[in-house]
Amino acid sequence: MSRDDLPAAQPETDEELEKDRQFVTALARGLEVLRCFRPGERLLGNQDLVARTGLPKATVSRLSYTLTKLGYLSYSESLGKYALGTGVLSLGYALLSNLDIRQAARPLMQELAEHSQASVSIGARDRLEMVYVENCRSSATVTLRLDVGSRLPIATTAMGRAFLAALPEREREYLLDHIRARNPQDWPRIRQGVDHALIEYQERGYCLSLGDWQKDVHAVGVPLIQPDGSGIYAFNCGGPAFQIRRHMLEDDLGPRLVNLVRNVEAATGRHLT
Repeated sequence: MSRDDLPAAQPETDEELEKDRQFVTALARGLEVLRCFRPGERLLGNQDLVARTGLPKATVSRLSYTLTKLGYLSYSESLGKYALGTGVLSLGYALLSNLDIRQAARPLMQELAEHSQASVSIGARDRLEMVYVENCRSSATVTLRLDVGSRLPIATTAMGRAFLAALPEREREYLLDHIRARNPQDWPRIRQGVDHALIEYQERGYCLSLGDWQKDVHAVGVPLIQPDGSGIYAFNCGGPAFQIRRHMLEDDLGPRLVNLVRNVEAATGRHLT
C-alpha cells in the first residue's frame, strides 16, 4: 500500500503504522483491492489487482476470494475477472443518504447551475483527489458531464484548491508534499497556482482554476468547514472556458457561490471557522 495515498488527517509514517497495534493490515489490503476499480473499468483480473496494489499474487487471490464471498466483488467464471459487487453500492448509498448537506444544498445548486448555465458540485477529499458527492447541471447543451463519484485532482482544480485553502497549514503542506512527489516536473507551476488560490481565498472567499486542470475549463470553488472537525467539503461552479469567462467568475459566480455555501451552513447549522 502506498503511503502517498493514505487519507491521514494527522500524518503517520509506515514505521508508525507498523507499530500501531490497532491498525489491521489485512483490512487495509482488502480495501486497497476495492480501490483498484476505476470509472469505465468494470472488470479486472487478479493480475490487474496485483499490478495496482503491489501485493503478492497469493495475497490478492485470497483477498479477492474473501471479498467475493462477502458480496463486495462478483466473479465472472467465463472471463476470469472481478467486478465490484452490490455490497460496495450499499456502503456508498449509506454514505450519500446520510449527508444532510446534499439535501440542503441541492435546490440552491440547481438554481445557480441554471443561472450560470454551468455545473455546480460538492466534493470531499479522497487521498490526493476530490470526489463528487453531489452534482447539478443546467439545461444548457454544452456543460461539464461529471457525475457523483467523479474524481478530480486537488491542486489544479477550483474545488481542490478551495479544500486546501480551508485546511490547517500543517495538513495542507502534508498533502502538497505528496502531490509534489507525484508531479516533480510540474511542481513549480502547481505550487504557484495553489499559492495564488490561497491569496484569492483570503481576499475574496473563493478560489479559481482557469484552465489549470483542463485548458478548456474554468471554475470557482468555495469550502464548507464542519465545526465539529469531522471534515471539509468544497463546492464548485464551472463550465467550458469559452462560456464561463474570468470576469463572470470574479464578478458574479464567485460571490454567488460564497453566498450559496453560507446559506447551506445556515440551513445545516454549520458556520465557517
